[in-house]
Amino acid sequence: MTDAELILADGNQKLFPCEVCGRRFAADALERHGPICRKLFNKKRKPFNSLKQRLQGTDIPTVRKAPQTKAQPVRKSNWRQQHEDFINAIRTAKQCTLAIKEGRPLPPPPPPSINPDYIQCPYCRRRFNETAASRHINFCKNQSSRRVFDPAQTAAKLASRAQISSGPCFWSKTQTRIY
Repeated sequence: MTDAELILADGNQKLFPCEVCGRRFAADALERHGPICRKLFNKKRKPFNSLKQRLQGTDIPTVRKAPQTKAQPVRKSNWRQQHEDFINAIRTAKQCTLAIKEGRPLPPPPPPSINPDYIQCPYCRRRFNETAASRHINFCKNQSSRRVFDPAQTAAKLASRAQISSGPCFWSKTQTRIY
């Protein structure tokens, strides 16, 4: 070791740096420290598992997450269809703007494009993506089984509402309607 590496502590003893960790020790302490330091630095430390530490001594079992083995299918991109729909929407908007400027009646709206990835509800005929469809179809099935549409009942309800709103109305001093 060179003189530059030697450091005097208290002016009496020379300190030598450890080859592994760089800490400085007296010559006799360095002889004991060297093998221990090499042994420690050769080992890889395991990552600390705080969950295991917390659950130690309790009767709570550790739960391991199962890896997902279900591979999701790759869907074919329908960018071309989306692009054509976008172009048609722009053309229709330009036709509407031109018709408004010239005072002509507006052209009919373009037919809605149907997304082939969506699933149609058999009860209400609306379309949803897969996850929303699975929730909605169950809900719609329950709702349709509860509701029974009777045209006579619907007409009677509308007639009673119309009769209430067109019936005699008196204004009180506080300006509230009294039927």
